[in-house]
Amino acid sequence: MSIEEIPLTAENQLFTIQLGGQKLRLRLIFRDSGGWILDLLNLNDTPLVTGIPLVQGADLLESHSGLGFSGGLWVVSDDEAHEYPTKANLGTLSHLYFVSRY
Repeated sequence: MSIEEIPLTAENQLFTIQLGGQKLRLRLIFRDSGGWILDLLNLNDTPLVTGIPLVQGADLLESHSGLGFSGGLWVVSDDEAHEYPTKANLGTLSHLYFVSRY
């Protein structure tokens, strides 16, 4: 098992990253009362999974295991008072980690 922090900033973003040997595009958008939402896309920007809210305490990919992801995504906050990443603390006090299953 390995743990890798995904580098994020507190702004809407779209970038390519390799996670568990698979290249993906990650799109994060702040949706006001909906908070931060994650979309996973292939390299052609075709959606694989969309509308994943960034919440703590659960593997964000667990219900999408049929897509062949080799690990899970977990949100962790440095401050227990913030259950969800805020508009301003994503990447500084709230972090997104990829945890490989192998």
